[in-house]
This record gives sequence, C-alpha cells and structure tokens, in this order.
Amino acid sequence: MAAPHFTPAFFEFFEELARNNNREWFQRNKQRYESRVRDPTLAFIADLAPHLRKLSKYYVPDPRPSGGSMFRIYRNLRFSRDKTPYKTNAAAAIHHSDTRGWPSPAFYISLSTGEIFGGVGIWHPDADTLRKIRDAIVARPTAWRRALEDREFTRQLELMGESLSRPPKGYDPQHPLIEDLKRKDFVAGRDFTRKQACSPRFVESFAGACAAAAPFVRFLTEAVGLKW
Repeated sequence: MAAPHFTPAFFEFFEELARNNNREWFQRNKQRYESRVRDPTLAFIADLAPHLRKLSKYYVPDPRPSGGSMFRIYRNLRFSRDKTPYKTNAAAAIHHSDTRGWPSPAFYISLSTGEIFGGVGIWHPDADTLRKIRDAIVARPTAWRRALEDREFTRQLELMGESLSRPPKGYDPQHPLIEDLKRKDFVAGRDFTRKQACSPRFVESFAGACAAAAPFVRFLTEAVGLKW
C-alpha cells in the first residue's frame, strides 16, 4: 500500500507554527514546511487529478508549487487586523480550467490542527454570478432538486453558508424553492478526522466526496455558463 500523503509531522508543524507565528521561526523551519507540508500537499493534489478527471475534464488539479491549486502560506496583511504573517492551515482549490479562479465553482480542501474540511461550490459569489445561479434554479427546478437529493450527496455532504433573511428582489416569495433562492452561498462540505487524513487512502476518501458532489457542482458550473 502507498504511503500516506499526510503524517503526524504535518500537523506538528502547524502546532508549532501557531505558537511561533513570526518570520524568524518560519525561516529557520522553512525546509520542514517544504518537506512536511508543501510537498505532501502538492503530491496529494497531483494524485487527485485522475479521480477528478473521471468527473469532468475541466476541473484539473495543478500541483505546481507556485501558481497552482495550493494556496500560499503567506497571509495578506493589508486589510487584516491579525498581523501574524503565516496561515496555520494548508489548503487547495481546484477551479474550472476556463477560469482558474472565481467565479467558477471549486473543489476545496483545508487541513489544520483544528479542522480537516472538504468543500465544493461557490462561496460569496458576486451579484451577477448569484443571479445566474438563482435564475438557473428557477429555470431548472427538477435538476436542482435532483442534485440536492442525490443519495450520495446527502449521505456525505451538508449544505452550508449564508442566506438572506428575506426573498431576493425579483423572485417570487412564494416560489417552492425560495429557501434555496435566498442563499448567498452555494456550498456544501464535510469534515474528516485526522486519522482519515493520515490514511494512505485519504485521497480516495476525498475524491469520493467530490464524486458525491458532482451533480451539485455540475449544476452550478452550467448555471454560470461553463462547460461540465
């Protein structure tokens, strides 16, 4: 059996970083970051590729260390009250290849000492993207219900995110799917345990959640005018 991508050393690095979130400590431990965190995450992203290819040829994990699917560990401090320079998680998002970013739906994973989370969908879409999704729900209610009621989807994932307190302007307040039309985020996700993350089969477990979410992500992808 193949070795696991993530090991206790991965989480130990972030435990220590949380206590020493400064440039001096990170520079002394940068090689540890690269060998225990960055490289395993990039290998995970690369090994996820054949699994996502079975779902859609347009969602392509990119294992490059810079400019790929993995987020940088360096925090953007310009508009943040928290001035600690480094993120205490490793994360990656796989967007549609025609956009390689927002406002495409995405397959997302984040690993930290406190949470291991897998998610899909669109978080905080802009007004135009939000309108396209809501219009698609109105135009294709059966397809939307089918995606949400899919057996594997409901077994593995949970809808989450923010909603409006009132029906959005321009939509029938009595529409049978009004609660979905009130959504401001169209995302679903699930948590994994550290034991699962350190398993040699974690990439298969995460890929299974992605497969369960495929009808949901396909609906969103087509709603915003992209190919599935």
